[in-house]
Amino acid sequence: MARSVRILCYVHQNQRRINPLRHKFNKLTRSTFVRNVTIVASGTAGAQVITMAFTPIITRLYDPETFGLLGTFMAILAIFTPIAALTYPVAIVLPKSDADAVNLAKLSVGFAFGAAGIVALVIFFFGDGIAQHLNVQSIAGFLLLIPLAMLFSAFHQILQQWLIRKKQFKITARIAVVQSLLINLTKAGLGWLYPFAAVLIVLSTFGNALHAMLLLLSIRTQPMALPVRDEIDKRSSRPSNIKTLAKRHRDFPLYRAPQVMINAFSQSLPILMLASFFDPVAAGFYTLGKMVMGIPSALIGKAVGDVFYPRITEAASNKENLSKLIVKATLALAAVGFTPFMVVIIFGPSLFAFVFGAEWVEAGEYASWLALWLYTMFLTNACATAVIVIEQQKFDLIFAIYKVIARSVSLLIGFLYFGDDYISIVIFSIVSAIINIKFLFIVIYKVKKYEKR
Repeated sequence: MARSVRILCYVHQNQRRINPLRHKFNKLTRSTFVRNVTIVASGTAGAQVITMAFTPIITRLYDPETFGLLGTFMAILAIFTPIAALTYPVAIVLPKSDADAVNLAKLSVGFAFGAAGIVALVIFFFGDGIAQHLNVQSIAGFLLLIPLAMLFSAFHQILQQWLIRKKQFKITARIAVVQSLLINLTKAGLGWLYPFAAVLIVLSTFGNALHAMLLLLSIRTQPMALPVRDEIDKRSSRPSNIKTLAKRHRDFPLYRAPQVMINAFSQSLPILMLASFFDPVAAGFYTLGKMVMGIPSALIGKAVGDVFYPRITEAASNKENLSKLIVKATLALAAVGFTPFMVVIIFGPSLFAFVFGAEWVEAGEYASWLALWLYTMFLTNACATAVIVIEQQKFDLIFAIYKVIARSVSLLIGFLYFGDDYISIVIFSIVSAIINIKFLFIVIYKVKKYEKR
């Protein structure tokens, strides 16, 4: 009898210890934020699983030089894309009224057409010179697709930010999967007959167009995704609304657009310099390595960023503890990303050779070092989102300039002093990782200062 009582007491004591943990777990799983991250991540995961399933097929259809030409085209596009709508689409989440958000969308469309027109003129007159300088003369004619791709990218951003504003994460998740399946099926299908860079470039250009079209169709058929009509009708009589909004959110074109453009330039630098100093084959190895190592960022980091943006905007309005929120999100990212990045750091070359084919072993050597850089960049997702909310876009621009200078110097040391593409990537990755860690600590410090205001 006494033994039975002792057993019951032991069970009761352990239940008291377990129950708080179970309560915390249940609370976590019921959290709207966690549910939304899971929804977005599941869509992104589906899209990335499809991409990865097709990549071993595509790498056996298209050679490293073809990937290098595609990578160079996408690197040039990445530099111009931020100026398509001057990053005004990101501001669509911020206004309290749907009327203001709709007018920000109209403003974004207007800037997108203007920017695409200017870039088209630049490429028309200087495209051949740009292609010759970057050692990609074979795709010189396709550079005229860049203005079109900019326009499609701007429409995609506008529609996606609208859905983020309306918290319609299921739509963005579903469309991501459908778009990825259609594009990868087409790449693989055409690759059997025409394994040329032109195929990949054209498909990449129209990938955003397809994505935007699918998002628009979904918005039009979902009542919850549509703007509040009465509110818009009430406010539409204000003729200066768009002008006022442009002025109110001028931080985006003044600071965020240049910052994003400079950041894109710094990330595009390795491909552009590899193609220019060496050949498109080296750029192709880098393109595949970067694409594969970017999957965790696309899978989890983007999902956290998309959901974290409206969450931290709301938290700032309610005077919540922002620094605690950011630190928790960053630690969660660190735990989630550790294993996949560490596997590539250790087994990169053999892993790439096995999955993508023997000719891609050098891409695995690149990826082993790129993983170090991209893991630390993965950790900055929450901080990068917080910068907008705490109104530190000027700092973000200055830091982006510092970052591009440091990365440029690191690459030039490898190219000019060592004359070796692999050593260049090693130096670049180490310097970039240090810069990302520095960014994390500075943003958290600035968030704490913001909370004391």
